[in-house]
Amino acid sequence: MKKTLVAIVLSIGVIFFSCTNNQSNTNTDTPKKGTIYISVDESFKPVIQEQIKVYEASYPGTKIIAAYKPEVDCFKDLLKDSTRMIITARGLQENESKSFQSALSFKPQYDILAYDAVAVIVNIHSKDSVFTIKDLKDILSGKKTTQVVMDGNNATSTVRYIQDSLINGMMFGKNVQAATNSEAVIEAIAKTENAIGFVGLSWVGNPYDTKQIENLKTIRLALVECVKCEEKGYFAKPSQASIAYAQYPLARPLYYILKENYLGLGSGFVNYLSYERGQLVFRRSFLVPAKMNFNVRNSILKE
Repeated sequence: MKKTLVAIVLSIGVIFFSCTNNQSNTNTDTPKKGTIYISVDESFKPVIQEQIKVYEASYPGTKIIAAYKPEVDCFKDLLKDSTRMIITARGLQENESKSFQSALSFKPQYDILAYDAVAVIVNIHSKDSVFTIKDLKDILSGKKTTQVVMDGNNATSTVRYIQDSLINGMMFGKNVQAATNSEAVIEAIAKTENAIGFVGLSWVGNPYDTKQIENLKTIRLALVECVKCEEKGYFAKPSQASIAYAQYPLARPLYYILKENYLGLGSGFVNYLSYERGQLVFRRSFLVPAKMNFNVRNSILKE
């Protein structure tokens, strides 16, 4: 009896140690060391690539492997053990949060990091580069036959945002075509004089990015009617200032969703994105930082 009891106790101890050891082995990454996989909405690719580059340069022992894909696929990846974090244009819905709570015994963190915009782009030779909200609704619904190029069929954040914000969930007209990604949208508009496209601002809004400077030789940013301005008939291009002052109507948030309940590399990257250095990268990418208020001060220049 005594030998049996000792054997049982030892077995339980081995199982407990094994479980504890396996758990500690899975949590080998820290904010300054390790490798994680994240999925990122493709429309945010330029700015997130820059953020990862800065973070990995600051902590050479880290590797953040990002897959850039449509928003719906990012949320599918969040269900996988291998994906620690996603960056998209929306947070978790209540039913999604409850589902993760049930499956993981904790709720993933999520919050807004910055504000982006969906830019309307046209060919450099286009005669029409000023649009009211009604114009865009009529074009997207097919009432006007202007060719439209989007970054996917129905799985991207840009498509979802435009469908929800401009046409109230209606189906797109037959004049709306799908390109494989944001870069393909820009290429299509550069080749098509009488067409409009929709892409994330970080693809076309950075005047210091050499590739974007080159693209702006063949495309241009359209002006869209301001719906919140007191002054009627005011139109704005997507920019850091027009987003911050609510002049450009197609602004949207950039969220992180983190599936991590310990201080690992995912938490370290989120903290970096949320504080001054990461927020400055958003600012220098001409998005609007959501976490830190960078004041603008007037100055006088003497010639």
